[in-house]
Amino acid sequence: MQILRPEPLTQEAFAPFGDVIETRDREFFMINNGSTQRYHRLTDVQLSSPEDQGIISIFRAKPLAMPLRIRMVERHPLGSQAFIPLKDNPFLVLVAEPGENPTSEQLRAFITDGSQGVNYHKGVWHHPILCCVSEDDFLVVDRIGEGNNCDEFFFDDGRNITLNPD
Repeated sequence: MQILRPEPLTQEAFAPFGDVIETRDREFFMINNGSTQRYHRLTDVQLSSPEDQGIISIFRAKPLAMPLRIRMVERHPLGSQAFIPLKDNPFLVLVAEPGENPTSEQLRAFITDGSQGVNYHKGVWHHPILCCVSEDDFLVVDRIGEGNNCDEFFFDDGRNITLNPD
């Protein structure tokens, strides 16, 4: 049995998988006659072709029962995908670096502090949304365009990979 315990989400720890979207310790400049701090370009939307478009959606998520047996992960080979919490609730992130077939040993789990979002880079394996409250909303920025942009990988049924946030 493999048990994954989430670690705090930091930019350094998450760098192999994407970007942490947060204002803590980030540069800003003033706009709107000095009434607004602009934290500029905290991440980039990655697109594969000039015909692709970046889109903005809201995902409303329900929690999954914990501890959670991890059976699958997904990736988006043609564009990045960002999740930004709208209600300041922590959420869980489960990732593996890009490659053809992720292994359970490559999996890493993180927990956000409620003010942090994540931007998965193209091809990064990740579990679908893992919210920690009865219902949560996320602003999602991702790609729309031609081609299949969602691959799923299912772990061998004989493996018992468990995410346990306790």
